Amino acid sequence: MGKLGPKDLQKLLKCIKADNRVVIPPMAGYDSGVHLLGDMWLVVSTDPCIGVPTEWFGWLLIHYAASDVALFGAKPQFCTLNLLGPPATKPSTFQAIMRQACKAAEDLNMAIVTGHTGTYEGLLTLVGVCTAYGQVKRDKLITPGGAKPRDLIICTKPLGLEIAINLTMMNRDLAEKLFGSRRVRTLMKLFRMQSCVWEALALAQVKGVHAMHDLTEGGLVASLNEMAQASGLGFQVEFEKIPICAEAERLKETFGLYDGQLLSMSSTGTILVAVDPIALGEVEKRLKVHGLEAFSIGAFTEEKRRIIVKGGRERRFPERAEDPYERILSGAL
Repeated sequence: MGKLGPKDLQKLLKCIKADNRVVIPPMAGYDSGVHLLGDMWLVVSTDPCIGVPTEWFGWLLIHYAASDVALFGAKPQFCTLNLLGPPATKPSTFQAIMRQACKAAEDLNMAIVTGHTGTYEGLLTLVGVCTAYGQVKRDKLITPGGAKPRDLIICTKPLGLEIAINLTMMNRDLAEKLFGSRRVRTLMKLFRMQSCVWEALALAQVKGVHAMHDLTEGGLVASLNEMAQASGLGFQVEFEKIPICAEAERLKETFGLYDGQLLSMSSTGTILVAVDPIALGEVEKRLKVHGLEAFSIGAFTEEKRRIIVKGGRERRFPERAEDPYERILSGAL
């Protein structure tokens, strides 16, 4: 499930011809690309939406791609949409999703430019694809490959929150059994935490923020490895400093997960930020405006080793993400 591994992705991208109009071409670890349009730099990101609560499908469809554009320092301005479903999909279902998407785009002041909608044999569930666009000045562009040695590694939200929230929407009986009905009601109100558009745009204005990455598929394991690889650096993080929501710990216990799977939990809406220590105070200030905290979990290093410290003992950070998202949401104990 999910993204191709780095080696397979590299093979896939080999056939793409270099073009001097493309500033940032498709690369592993980069969820957006950048190309020239006259004297402008245009950030482009495309994302699928599948296996999420239908009540929020259209909202997530917009915010998945818009968040990736914002993480590159560009305000999302335009988007295209594809809505595809099995033959039995009712027009009213598409209409409900489109209303959600239109409201989400309107709230972000984005214009929906074009798209495609249809039903097709072979599809078993709803699939949406959004491509979002935003303009950025050259000196304001931020990429996952901009981290520098001694940059602090900041995490903006607890790991596992996305899985906990979506479980409450898609398997409420199991969620109430694990978390309790009161907590489930609270989690259902936190759905907008799966977007990071506004805080990403705020952080992009801070001098000293060198790189950002959203903890989507593969969670912290995938994102931190991708940032280190793209930046040509190593890192050291402390397990005890990593913010992990209580629900994720409960899911770890219930599903018999190990630490690597816990750290691989898809945590959409959580940003990993590479920050010059001098800029930490300003980052904390910007996040506080959005009701968020800057969790400092470690630092990037010139030495390319990737280390996690737990209980005072150094270990190799997991190389490969094993995201338990699908297993947890299916309730397969």
